[in-house]
Amino acid sequence: MARLTLIRLCLPLLALSLGGCAAFRPDHPTARADSTALPPTYEQLSWPGASVHLITIPDPVTYPLRVGVAQTLAPVNQTLAHLCGAQFCGMVALNAGFFDPHNGLTTAAVVVGGALVADPRQNPRLMTNPDLAGSLDKILNRSEFRRYDCHGRPAYAITPHRQPLPLGCSLVDAVAAGPQLLPNNTEVIEGFFDTGLTPPRDALGSRRANARSAVGIRADGSLLLVMVAQVPGLASSGMTLAQLADLMAQQGAVQALNLDGGSSSTLVYGPTTYYGRLDSLGQPQQRSVKSILWVANPQLALPSTPKKKDP
Repeated sequence: MARLTLIRLCLPLLALSLGGCAAFRPDHPTARADSTALPPTYEQLSWPGASVHLITIPDPVTYPLRVGVAQTLAPVNQTLAHLCGAQFCGMVALNAGFFDPHNGLTTAAVVVGGALVADPRQNPRLMTNPDLAGSLDKILNRSEFRRYDCHGRPAYAITPHRQPLPLGCSLVDAVAAGPQLLPNNTEVIEGFFDTGLTPPRDALGSRRANARSAVGIRADGSLLLVMVAQVPGLASSGMTLAQLADLMAQQGAVQALNLDGGSSSTLVYGPTTYYGRLDSLGQPQQRSVKSILWVANPQLALPSTPKKKDP
């Protein structure tokens, strides 16, 4: 297992000292207001052949991690500004679910505010693709990151799409991606890696180093957002999925979900945008995406926007 060389920049975006709540455990429907609310922090970590951008959300009750969707594909920073109503009104954003760049429609279920706003079953290129017919049921049940409302408090989980809700909880936000990285790799049961073909179909290039994005949950309920960026001057840089799982475990995650990667990998922290994929000249690639995970600045009001589904 490779080890991280830490370049810990630990830059808190807001120097706030708010009376808040302890981080919310996803498997426990109650929480205690017994700690000072800490805002998300950013760290840059050095890994052999990669640069790791890490966001830690120690108090996801005061700073909830939300799901957002773009009606038309857009860069992560533009989608963030649109969702929260102004430039720099969001603290953090990371690209999230898979989508079809040819028609702009989602290939992953997205729920925002309790409503299904992006439905992969409405994507004809997915549903009628003969190469995916045998894996379609697995694809439609891929793992997702969820935010619940449990007795008026947010809770988080990573679970298959069809997993029933916990008793006493309602689903607020969700975005499907996959596979799960922790506690176990689910790439086969979710149809990402098909060993029934020769050679096996590897939809994510999981054994090759690439830019990657992931979300994780620690045992104490705090959340992790990770974006792995390529580094210039190397023929192969980034991480494999196995390396990404190692990284998430080293950072204390007990559950972790791979998100869309490659040129989609983009992290926004305050006014700065970090890109994951490099072109042949070593320059960052910016790609428009369908959905994001994001944290709002609690000092700014959020606009009320109508919910729409993909056409």
